[in-house]
Amino acid sequence: MKLTIAHLKRGQKGIIKDFSVDNVPLKLLEMGCLPGNEVELVQTAPFRDPMYLNINGSYLAIRKETALLIEIELI
Repeated sequence: MKLTIAHLKRGQKGIIKDFSVDNVPLKLLEMGCLPGNEVELVQTAPFRDPMYLNINGSYLAIRKETALLIEIELI
């Protein structure tokens, strides 16, 4: 089973490993959601959607369906 951002628990960190450029919005790439960058789950809304993340110092919220597309490695 591949581990994705959607599997993070509050306060957990991971390193972005891989994702499909075709499925991830360009805006996320511009905000630093790139392989090798560190991601931390800061907070989630009710029902875990959207998810509030810290990616290399940039805070952003993404939908769970998008988070499921971004593979990570826990640190």
